[in-house]
Amino acid sequence: MRDAAPNSWEARADRNSFYGFTDLPTIHERGAVIVTHGKGPYIFDTYGRQYLDANSGLWNMVAGFDHPGLIETAQKQYSTLPGYHAFFGRMSDQTVMLSEKLSEVSPFERAKVFYTNSGSEANDTMVKMLWFLHAAEGKPQKRKILTRLNAYHGVTAVSASMTGKPYNSVFGLPLPGFLHLSCPHYWRNGNPGETEAQFTARMAAELEATIIKEGADTIAGFFAEPVMGAGGVIVPSEGYFQAIVPILRKYDIPMISDEVITGFGRTGNTWGCETFDFMPDAIISSKNLTAGFFPMGAVILGPELADRMDAAAEAIEEFPHGFTASGHPVGCAIALKAIDVVMNEGLAENVRRLTPRFEAGMARLAEHRNIGEWRGKGLMGALEAVRDKDTKTPFDGSLSVSERIANSCTDHGLICRPLGQAVVLCPPFIMTDDQMDEMFDKLGNALEEVFAEVG
Repeated sequence: MRDAAPNSWEARADRNSFYGFTDLPTIHERGAVIVTHGKGPYIFDTYGRQYLDANSGLWNMVAGFDHPGLIETAQKQYSTLPGYHAFFGRMSDQTVMLSEKLSEVSPFERAKVFYTNSGSEANDTMVKMLWFLHAAEGKPQKRKILTRLNAYHGVTAVSASMTGKPYNSVFGLPLPGFLHLSCPHYWRNGNPGETEAQFTARMAAELEATIIKEGADTIAGFFAEPVMGAGGVIVPSEGYFQAIVPILRKYDIPMISDEVITGFGRTGNTWGCETFDFMPDAIISSKNLTAGFFPMGAVILGPELADRMDAAAEAIEEFPHGFTASGHPVGCAIALKAIDVVMNEGLAENVRRLTPRFEAGMARLAEHRNIGEWRGKGLMGALEAVRDKDTKTPFDGSLSVSERIANSCTDHGLICRPLGQAVVLCPPFIMTDDQMDEMFDKLGNALEEVFAEVG
């Protein structure tokens, strides 16, 4: 609990820090958790308390918090070329090598890469690219962006407009021209008596009806996460992408796969689009790209969009966009090492090995009468809390059930994430069987504790 002393870490955080995406009642009652160091999948606070971080930091610390190879790579690059940009035809050798590697491991036969500092900036950049090339091709009216309700694509003004979450209304967002289709969550949004196949068909019909209503010649692109991460680990209904991608192709609307969370192993494959068997026109990457050891994002353009972007830029002699730290040499060196760690040091294999154990643990906890659904793919999952399992009736929002569960988990030495009425787990790829059991034991204790309180 909170230490109220003026010189405590909690008080110092309150005095000088402005919290984002943080439940303020929890902060007022409990104080912030101030982290000093990490070891493997564990973090330690200023009181020396240990927590198993089942949220991988923020989805991204997949190799743990002290991977020696990543640390050594960063140190070596800092001693060689500690910083540079990718403007004016100059970039580091690490940037060139990372672009080659991303093209190689992408699902595309060839690709071109543009670097940012985050997934938000990468999505924002992709929208600007689409607006830029459509205007260059004589279609300046082709600007509308399609996403889905509950989707999360970032926090810049543009990427927040893409994000289909109600909290963005406090900023006066979305901006005009950002349209949110239905969330493809069959358990929650399926109609009574509607089969999953019928639900998928309805989602596809809604997409086509929207395109016809708005006009295909006004729509710049469609963005989708293979699994909605910050929406609560929402796995699309069966056959969803096989139903919608042909519609997008029919109307010549680019399909962008936002793989900020799902990219590099989270779902069991290198890319989420591989897991769900569809081919996008471009991929947005971040988070696992550097295993959380450096802030970086990337837009990976497939061959058609790459060629069209080249032609559009050639016409005015440049693409007038970029960031000071785009293609930062330290970040690129770390990314190269992180990709090698995930793909060649057994981490991706461990995700696949652990997935059955993870699914079994989630299914076991979902037997509780106050868990309506467990859902997930690979090493990402969510448990949806409900007051009534049969009717899927949620708890009253004033009870803050998921926040209570997360706080109870913290007290038990486990970090998980509350999202709506769900509790989300996305453990690091280095987890052992014993650590997986520890995670579920602690979460199970927290569930029992909170559900006993709220009835």
